[in-house]
Amino acid sequence: MPSIINATLTNGVAIQGDNSGALALQTNNGTTAVTIDTSQNVGIGETSPAGSAGYTQLVVRGSSGAELSLKGGTTQYGYVYVDNGGFRIINPQSGSASGTLQFSTSNTERMRITNDGLLQFNSGYGSVATAYGCRAWVNFNGTGTVAIRASGNVSSITDNGTGDYTVNFSTAMPDANYSSVASCSPSSGPVQRIVVMNFAAQSNTIVAPTTSACRFSTTGLAASADVEYVHFSAFR
Repeated sequence: MPSIINATLTNGVAIQGDNSGALALQTNNGTTAVTIDTSQNVGIGETSPAGSAGYTQLVVRGSSGAELSLKGGTTQYGYVYVDNGGFRIINPQSGSASGTLQFSTSNTERMRITNDGLLQFNSGYGSVATAYGCRAWVNFNGTGTVAIRASGNVSSITDNGTGDYTVNFSTAMPDANYSSVASCSPSSGPVQRIVVMNFAAQSNTIVAPTTSACRFSTTGLAASADVEYVHFSAFR
């Protein structure tokens, strides 16, 4: 049992000592609020904090979760908390530049998440700039029965006919104004193949992209043709 410092309502601070070397701070009802063990591990709401070998641990425990609240005067600037919904870092200053989360090394900003939800980082840009990610990609075999080799955010490929494919997204795009690109190559030989984006070879018509799918065709010198290696990606 550790030495106890208890904040009583009748006698003020009451101290109960022992020779364990550990220390507990209690509130008036006898509930231990803070524990410091002999290895300097600290528990808030935790009576038995324990760190891994060579590490000192701070444990914060609550009945529903734990939260670190950061303030400047009376202004709430941030929360770090965890519950059954996961681990979250929150800046509540919405609607202003101070609503960003910034990450720095050597006192230099390297990455930020803006108040608008944009991820910005410095990775060869020269300064922190917005990163525009690939929203969907796929590598598939366009001959015979179409088969996806690998993909991201692509649910399936529709084979519309010879050299005519539709890429279907697992999660829809926010709008149809994304930038898409595709390339192709035959399995062997110096055979010329090109890709015509947003084109339906079967009907010889332009097909506008949608939030859920994008269509394109692969052609040879004279006519549309199936291709073994087809690659597609979409950016937004």
